[in-house]
Amino acid sequence: MRGILGWGGYVPAGRLDLALIGSGQTGTRSVAGYDEDATTMGVAAARMTLRQASATPTVLWFATTDPPYLDRTNATAVHAALRLDRACAAYDAVGSVRSAMGALRAALGSEEPTLVVASDLRTGRPGGADEAAGGDGAAALLIGSEADGPVLAEVVAMASVSAEFLDRWRTPGANFSRLWEDRFAETVYADLGREVLKLALTEAGVASDEVGALVVAGLHAKAAKAVANSSGVPAGARIDRLDGQVGNVGAAQPALLLATALEQALPGQLVVLVSLSDGADAVVLRTTPALAAHPNPLPVAQQLGGGSAVRYPAFLARRGMVTPEPPRRPEPARPSASAALRNQDWKFGFVGSADTGGTISLPPSPLDTTAVAMADRLGTIVTFTVDHLAYSPSPPVVFAVVDFDGGGRFPVELTDTDIGELAIGARVEMTFRRLFTADGVHNYFWKARPVREKGV
Repeated sequence: MRGILGWGGYVPAGRLDLALIGSGQTGTRSVAGYDEDATTMGVAAARMTLRQASATPTVLWFATTDPPYLDRTNATAVHAALRLDRACAAYDAVGSVRSAMGALRAALGSEEPTLVVASDLRTGRPGGADEAAGGDGAAALLIGSEADGPVLAEVVAMASVSAEFLDRWRTPGANFSRLWEDRFAETVYADLGREVLKLALTEAGVASDEVGALVVAGLHAKAAKAVANSSGVPAGARIDRLDGQVGNVGAAQPALLLATALEQALPGQLVVLVSLSDGADAVVLRTTPALAAHPNPLPVAQQLGGGSAVRYPAFLARRGMVTPEPPRRPEPARPSASAALRNQDWKFGFVGSADTGGTISLPPSPLDTTAVAMADRLGTIVTFTVDHLAYSPSPPVVFAVVDFDGGGRFPVELTDTDIGELAIGARVEMTFRRLFTADGVHNYFWKARPVREKGV
């Protein structure tokens, strides 16, 4: 038996009211923080996944259409933040929305425990349909066999069809996608979706009315709706695409919607994932009795209820479409590659140290001999300050002195924070973020944020 051992979906805290865009649409879309990118969101989803699972991956796939780097592998930063073993291979699958399904199919066909992380930031021209329809988010799936841990949803069948046709494209270096006539893509994708769904259900030997949850992902919302409506799957079993709350998160959408389906599923149900992108892919899963005992500390549905409003000018600035007045302070220097390598466990893994008496040092002390992983520990704000003078892409900077559960004190920057609600004694958790970018080098480190209900 091979299938899903764990999952995690991450929706960033920012929400943009679509009425502010002027596109005529209503609802909200998710917006990544100024210090978030595909890598940091992928780390957030992967941390939730691995915290729930007993298996350790030996292969990591990272899929996105918005990679922070080209030429160098983005998956290695995810690998370092998760503190995976050096022998765990880390690979990118970037550039196309379908790359995420390719990574998932490779994982399902492998014999090794494999972590598939998909993360994306989607946007479009100001006031356009893609800007309103897009969203930011990430999801991760841990794939393995019974030898690796309890299989929560076993793979019953897979099917794929590929087709070369032009419906959406973005040349290297371009900021926005370009689209062909909408009805053309709808017709082609609807036919491909129906074809691949039929192939998958036939291989599985099941009828459409036996499906307990159907996920239809893809950037073309009308085509996805057409496939779902003609599937023969009962209406109540069709998983909501979250278009009016999160938006379309591109390469991350198949895994994010699958995560929402698994959160709602019961043991013994058939869950079908269909993804429409440059063809169509389908995976038929059957949930197992182990699903009933699987912990789910922060469901996607719960994350939808939170969030903070993002002003439209701030959204445009985060996307690089407007250039706000920069801080009148010297910009930070490019991070040192050699220093980052020497301090990799601290910088990427937030690993401190302890002396023989158990006193924890942050950052780690060269005099200590015991490494202490701190990224998953909660902390309490002892004091804080709001700095309007320090350099920041989104001033002011909020610093806090945090006492961690079990020992250790550290002054750390806060993020995802409402200054008006800050208080001494507030509880915080650590989150992997981007401090700044200088000379094209992203300086990743850890910040603290208020604890979400039930934690991450």
